Amino acid sequence: MAAGSRIKVLIVDDSAVVRQVLSAVLATDAAIEVIGVAADPLIAAEKIRQQRPDVITLDVEMPRMDGLTFLQKIMSQHPIPVVMCSSLTEKGAEASFRALQYGAVDIINKPRLGAKQYLEDSALQICDTVKAAAQARLRPLSDRSQTLEPKLNADAVIRRVPVGETFKTTDKVVAVGASTGGTEALRLFLEALPHDAPGIVIVQHMPEHFTAAFAKRLNGLCRVAVKEAVNGDTVIPGRALIAPGNRHMLLKRSGARYYVEVTEGPLVCRHRPSVDVLFRSVARYAGKNAIGVIMTGMGDDGARGMLEMKEAGGYNLAQDEESCIVFGMPKEAIKAGAVHLVLPLEKIAPAVLRAQLLLDAAPGERGRKEQQLRDAIYTLGGTDAKTH
Repeated sequence: MAAGSRIKVLIVDDSAVVRQVLSAVLATDAAIEVIGVAADPLIAAEKIRQQRPDVITLDVEMPRMDGLTFLQKIMSQHPIPVVMCSSLTEKGAEASFRALQYGAVDIINKPRLGAKQYLEDSALQICDTVKAAAQARLRPLSDRSQTLEPKLNADAVIRRVPVGETFKTTDKVVAVGASTGGTEALRLFLEALPHDAPGIVIVQHMPEHFTAAFAKRLNGLCRVAVKEAVNGDTVIPGRALIAPGNRHMLLKRSGARYYVEVTEGPLVCRHRPSVDVLFRSVARYAGKNAIGVIMTGMGDDGARGMLEMKEAGGYNLAQDEESCIVFGMPKEAIKAGAVHLVLPLEKIAPAVLRAQLLLDAAPGERGRKEQQLRDAIYTLGGTDAKTH
């Protein structure tokens, strides 16, 4: 796609109402142009031959050929970034996760009928998802100027406090943020962790209702337990909590117990849940006992919060450009000076486990321990964030 040109989108859905509503949503962004709609994959294939789109939005269940079969043909013959448009059902969620394995970039909710509130709440997020997809670095299938709403920061949900107000504890917490491409990145990361890994809190930008199916899928694959967070869940070793779609998640502490607060609130960095909100709460309540991880995704959500984690004494890792689908969120965190080390995706889990030793070091020993950690991680293929 040429720099400065509009993103050409083809909408493929058998529902005329969905095609109309989605066209209206995308028309609100001056950077996006809907070049066509198609009621089934065979019509879509002909339209692609006439004019290649930059992004396709694709339904799962359609006549003549289902969306997953069409997706596999696209990714094997002439890869184009695809965003799945899925219904809010368990069946729809499972099909969408298979689509992500087949090469789809992201998921959006299928528009609801009579959806004035849908348009108001979701237009920005849908347009951002399409724009992120246009930037995606596609993996082979075998691998597997509009007027915007004000962009709020984490102050809208959680007040920032001076570093000196953070608590000293012994339990470690790993905080992870991801967006476009993050579902597979998180799978690989969590699968590599042992059953007694530190407690993990995760924000993955994902539509409401899909996070429960995502957590259930990961729970069946990983040695750590994985669940969609509910308000008051305790953060314990061997368990990963994923923020539910359309809700912010914050880390809190009561005595020696870490727990999460799941809450509503405004979009922060144009997202709910927001990585910045989670990371700020981790800086406040975990401080020097936190390890931060920022993964693939578009935009800058997480950069400010990760800097606050670093200022509070935490240790931060970022996924490298080569292994990212979209090198946006890690890039912005690196630019902000929030990241200690940049690593290939497959090296992040072992680095997290090694970083625990650094956090346990006495203040006078931390510099030496950090150098030992760097030396060990360089052998894993990592680089100092200062070189980026």
